[in-house]
Amino acid sequence: MAKKLAASDSSLASRLLLSLLCLVSLLLCFSLFRIDTASPSLTYSVLPEQSNSNCNYSNGRWIYDHTVRYPPRYDHNCKEIFKGWNCIASNKSNAIDIIKWRWKPYGCDLPPFDALRFLENFRDTNIGFVGDSLNRNMFVSLFCALKQVSPEVKKWRPVGADRGFTFLKHNLTIAYHRTNLLARYGRIDVDMPDGTWAEAPSFHDILVFNTGHWWWAPSKFDPVNSPMLFFEKGVPVTPPVPPDAGLDMVSFVEKNVRSSAMLFFQHNPQGILKEVTGTKVEELFSLKNNGTNVETRLVNEHLHRALKGTTFQIMDITHMSEFRADAHPSTAGGKRHDDCMHWCLPGLTDTWNDLFIAHLNSLKARN
Repeated sequence: MAKKLAASDSSLASRLLLSLLCLVSLLLCFSLFRIDTASPSLTYSVLPEQSNSNCNYSNGRWIYDHTVRYPPRYDHNCKEIFKGWNCIASNKSNAIDIIKWRWKPYGCDLPPFDALRFLENFRDTNIGFVGDSLNRNMFVSLFCALKQVSPEVKKWRPVGADRGFTFLKHNLTIAYHRTNLLARYGRIDVDMPDGTWAEAPSFHDILVFNTGHWWWAPSKFDPVNSPMLFFEKGVPVTPPVPPDAGLDMVSFVEKNVRSSAMLFFQHNPQGILKEVTGTKVEELFSLKNNGTNVETRLVNEHLHRALKGTTFQIMDITHMSEFRADAHPSTAGGKRHDDCMHWCLPGLTDTWNDLFIAHLNSLKARN
């Protein structure tokens, strides 16, 4: 009997010791896991830093979030995505990796996008994106994100829009008005809007504009064979002015917009396919070094000057975009050349909308 008790005690002690070792092992693994995932350069903060209306959302850095496994906002099969921009469907080698980067402003957090909250906050609102294909990039990104949570959509084209949709449950309309220079052209009338969006200011409550690249497009406006000729009030501008001066003269928007409308002008980001990081970005793009795509920085300077004193909110997406050479479709979109102008969807353009919505919410809170 004593032998049986001893054996039983020994067996119990062994089981207890084994359980204790398992528990210690689990605790050790858990602590190592926490150390690994707590790396500030990789993880997304569950509790974001306090945001404020004075934050410069455009000044920050990209943080890689390795936990993202799938497009966090919308299905990449969203039919509105232009085929050449659908980098996942086109099997771009780093397509899934592109969406794992989030923008972290210095000193604050860029609020995460909440599609349902956005639909509620901007019920009975009309939003127009006016500009070239980069604004279409942004428009499509927003449409796909909203459609994922509110699929009842009516397709229509309000007031000359290239395309548009109304989310029926919230009566929210978003539309894209295709225009390259904003101004009417053939000859360029700097005081007259292009017909594709001439009526847009009377319809939309919020307008997002972009322009820039086309003002420096040699294939369209050769300075010798087909120079830009500017007209104001039907009279040629003399002496002739260069494109940057012409851009400064585009001032008709505020004269025709609703007094309560919110106006945004996003900087027009160019792209390169060479990946650069840190201070090298500034070296590559800076004006003083006559850097790559120098016209982008020139456009930004002139836009700041032209919009000074207006009711426009300037939304700077150039800086954050310059870091993301990885986020272009490149040749994956089926073109014979590298597409370093447009952006993959899903991808960087989602962050442009984060920035846009953060500005919108800040303005709404102030008003």
